Amino acid sequence: MNLKNRIRAARRVLFSSQWANKFNQAFFSFLGGGYTSYDDNAQTYISKGFNTNPFVYSVVNQIATKVSSIPFHIKKVEDPTSKKQINNLIKATNYNLSGLQQIKLKELKTKAYKEGFLDIPLERPNPLQTWQEFMELYEVFMKVVGNVYIYLLSPEFGTNKGEPSAWYLLPSHLTQIVLKENTSLHGIDSPVDHYIMTQGNQYVEFKAKNIVHIKYANPNYDQNGSHLYGAAPMRSVLKNIQSSNEALSLNVQTMKNGGAYGFFYADSATPLTEPQAAAFKQKLDEMAASPDKLSKIAASSIKMGFQRMSLTADELKPFDYLSFDLKQICNALGWDDKLLNSDAGAKFDNYTEAPKIALIRSVVPDLKLFEEAVNNEILPRYKGYKGSEWCFDISELPEMQTDMNSLVEWTTKLKDKALMTGNQALGAIGLPESDNPLMDKLTTNEDLMTLEQSLEDFPTVE
Repeated sequence: MNLKNRIRAARRVLFSSQWANKFNQAFFSFLGGGYTSYDDNAQTYISKGFNTNPFVYSVVNQIATKVSSIPFHIKKVEDPTSKKQINNLIKATNYNLSGLQQIKLKELKTKAYKEGFLDIPLERPNPLQTWQEFMELYEVFMKVVGNVYIYLLSPEFGTNKGEPSAWYLLPSHLTQIVLKENTSLHGIDSPVDHYIMTQGNQYVEFKAKNIVHIKYANPNYDQNGSHLYGAAPMRSVLKNIQSSNEALSLNVQTMKNGGAYGFFYADSATPLTEPQAAAFKQKLDEMAASPDKLSKIAASSIKMGFQRMSLTADELKPFDYLSFDLKQICNALGWDDKLLNSDAGAKFDNYTEAPKIALIRSVVPDLKLFEEAVNNEILPRYKGYKGSEWCFDISELPEMQTDMNSLVEWTTKLKDKALMTGNQALGAIGLPESDNPLMDKLTTNEDLMTLEQSLEDFPTVE
């Protein structure tokens, strides 16, 4: 093989994917980046995302805090048909209701549920958590891992057999699904045999009947049951998590180095000897350590130059890339970066609408998943709760109060046109009804009179 062919062969080896990756790792580490590869698994999303990355923590914590503040109660369903109409209306509008639709929703709720609330079965979900802490952790696991495993601690014998005495959230990043032997993933029976929680070399087994699994939809199918796990939102932005972590680490390293770093050299025909270079480095260390101003001045008997080996912060523009990473993480979680002290593109109109939009896109779907799981799999286990439903009430949140103006406007128009009574209007906007008997009759805006009385005042046309 001639020299030219040997060079080509060596070049192919050097720039093959394996060697190029090692070269990139070495070069990146040399520049202070500390390159590492992030595995796309649940533990990485917690350790490198929520626990380490300030963007992930800020967004997820803001969402989880909002979820934990939303009031909830249990209602007895009286009219299943009206309840179904409520679900259809919410699905069709995604809570973006017009004035008439808000009135319709309130009327349906009045028909669908019995007046008053049932007591929550447990004062606390477990001895270690309040309901607020429970819901906050629920949302953290949903947004980071895409899975929530609720363990229901229930007595095996006695009068309260099977009735949960405590709810626990298993650590989603440490919980695995174990399939039944020779099971079918397309049968009518659940393929899940049990769940295990692993920590190091130890694991705890949980029966399938005691676990309620809440998850996001997952398109990643295989015969091992990978699709039985929820798709983790952090998986799609794992590169952004790694990018922002590396940028922040590099920023700290740059600050420690005092800026751009490189090599000093003798700008003359005579190079620096090893003892001269060592003495020069020692002098630089002494200058950096001394607090005296004059210590920052030094003299040299030879002309010297400096060769920079890194890019400055202005050249790298790390904050531009960090803003991009934050935007992608917010997009993956259905949140708005304007809610995180970001002024980019923020105007009064879209800023005031941002909380409501984020609430509807990110929080409400997770609450609906929780409601469905509790209503179908948990509440029926308690005596006296058959036909009842766990409900979150987002209508009382400040973000939803901006619709009150349009609601009052619509109810006023309908009442003034004698299309609804005064008490119906009061009920639609959440106010107590009046004892005035005329408030139960159709009236116009001309006077507090019935529709028949107002028609009698019109002249007869012959």
